[in-house]
Amino acid sequence: MFTGIVQAVGRIERVERRATGAHVVVQAAQPGVSDLAVGDSIAVNGCCLTVTAIDGSRFHADLSEETLARTANLDRCGPVNLELALAVGDRIGGHLVSGHVDAAGTVVGLAAVGSSRELRVRAPASLAPYLAFKGSLAVDGVSLTINRVQDMEDGCEVTINLIPHTLDVTTLGQLAAGQQVNLEVDSLARYAERIVSLIASSSD
Repeated sequence: MFTGIVQAVGRIERVERRATGAHVVVQAAQPGVSDLAVGDSIAVNGCCLTVTAIDGSRFHADLSEETLARTANLDRCGPVNLELALAVGDRIGGHLVSGHVDAAGTVVGLAAVGSSRELRVRAPASLAPYLAFKGSLAVDGVSLTINRVQDMEDGCEVTINLIPHTLDVTTLGQLAAGQQVNLEVDSLARYAERIVSLIASSSD
């Protein structure tokens, strides 16, 4: 379990495609690999991965075909957001994030608004029921608040404000239109939708 509060930006340095998925090597100077052990969980761009080996300031992890099918950019080299798994007693500064990416979304735009930036992301139709004004959404592992939702035939578009601190300590400031991002909806929204659907079906 995670909170969507990124602790550091690391970098995928090597990707090895395998018959059952891929193997990645991630540079992680911070959070220090001294805090990691083989078997630990760490969120990489919002995707919970298991540490399989540690090599100096790098850690290794395996990705299944299912993971590759549901996520974006974990099969290529580049910067990634990192967050260690929660420990008992840790503060929850964002919202509860499982690290189980629901789907990839597409960046529509990233525009300056004063010292902040307005991020617009197109989400697939399967996630639309769980996205709401002032609701929570994890984008590449970053806990964010939705400012606006616009429904469309093929999904919906969410608008999010990125404050300067978020831009400084995550990879989100480097996004560009057309780029894909990992999305995980709030679990509370998922339970609420399930309850409402059951009530509706029982009243038919």
